[in-house]
Amino acid sequence: MKNKPQVVTFGCRLNTYESEVMKNHAEQAGLLDTVIFNTCAVTAEATRQARQSIRRMRKDNPDVKIIVTGCAAQINPKEFSAMDEVDQVLGNEEKLQAESYFGQESTEKLLVNDIMAVKETANHLIEGYEERTRAFVQVQNGCDHRCTFCIIPYGRGNSRSVPMGEVISQVQKLVENGYQEVIITGVDITSYGPDLPGNPTLGTLCQKILKLVPDLQRLRLSSIDSIEIDEALFQVITEEKRMMPHLHLSLQAGDNMVLKRMKRRHSREDSIEFCRRVRAARPDVVFGADIIAGFPTESEDMFQNSLRLVEECDLTYLHVFPYSAREGTPAAKMPAVAGNIRKERAARLRSVGNAQFDRYMSAQMGSIVSILVEKEQGKSVIGHTEHFAPAKILADLKPGFVANARVTGYENGILITELVD
Repeated sequence: MKNKPQVVTFGCRLNTYESEVMKNHAEQAGLLDTVIFNTCAVTAEATRQARQSIRRMRKDNPDVKIIVTGCAAQINPKEFSAMDEVDQVLGNEEKLQAESYFGQESTEKLLVNDIMAVKETANHLIEGYEERTRAFVQVQNGCDHRCTFCIIPYGRGNSRSVPMGEVISQVQKLVENGYQEVIITGVDITSYGPDLPGNPTLGTLCQKILKLVPDLQRLRLSSIDSIEIDEALFQVITEEKRMMPHLHLSLQAGDNMVLKRMKRRHSREDSIEFCRRVRAARPDVVFGADIIAGFPTESEDMFQNSLRLVEECDLTYLHVFPYSAREGTPAAKMPAVAGNIRKERAARLRSVGNAQFDRYMSAQMGSIVSILVEKEQGKSVIGHTEHFAPAKILADLKPGFVANARVTGYENGILITELVD
């Protein structure tokens, strides 16, 4: 029996978007019994998990064709092409081209070009996402910055933006197809625009989306770099109610010396001031952040500054990563912090983050929240509030519906709510 192509996705929201593009291309090409692995390279562990998953897939499904792509494959294509389990490796540019999926019988095993030579990012019209109630729209790809710990620019290339008209058309199509929430995604979305005519910014793009797609109920941003936020984006975040009051910040550390050695462009003071300024204009906003524990040369005092930053910025959602050395990056040559210390510091950061999350969730008791229903669970439905808090409603509602509800409890990491008129 022949099966439709399957895509296994690792990593970021941009990969989720791109996996949908690849699935559509593979289906249109008539590929059957094919599994495409869209890999991530942000940590060595992410790459290891991808290899492990590929081997498991081959063991359990000896007759399927396995195609590997994504950032890990772009950075180390020969590593994956040398795997006996892999039939073909596609680069990050090639994976989005429809022609890569036609004539597979005669295609060479390694199809990976120089990602740094790519100058444009095409918009791929996606009409919907399988089993998803919110949609991702890519506005940008690549990164011009060279943080000392990060390998991603070598997998994604330099920054390039999708023209505003194409983004708006994509959002309009998704709304017409019933999506209530759209998430703006990319590698470094706050660098949007300087390569386009008129030099638009992410702020002007968001203003245009909200103006020209009035039926869009919820617009959300993926990870942003607060030091790059322009005044137009600040106004959208603080004044537009359809822009969700949840921002995920790329902070990485809370110590100025560590930030300097990371080659970041902000200081701890910049992060604190940004959070203070946004909250002053929109008090209900909540923040999440990425923080790396155990970066090379990080002392205990430096780490304590990162711990304090969680409370000083009042962060609600933490993504904590023990530092992972990536071959080819400057940080990999710096004096390393012992692995057990990295793990221990990551655990302490997560503990503080969990306490912050519990405090925020407990404080929602009695409040009215807006929940995007995502899936059914017994006699209830679950989804996320405008602040991205997971929530359960004791009601019979269809996925995709946006419901107003009152918080009546909090247990096991999720808000318990009931519908209000």
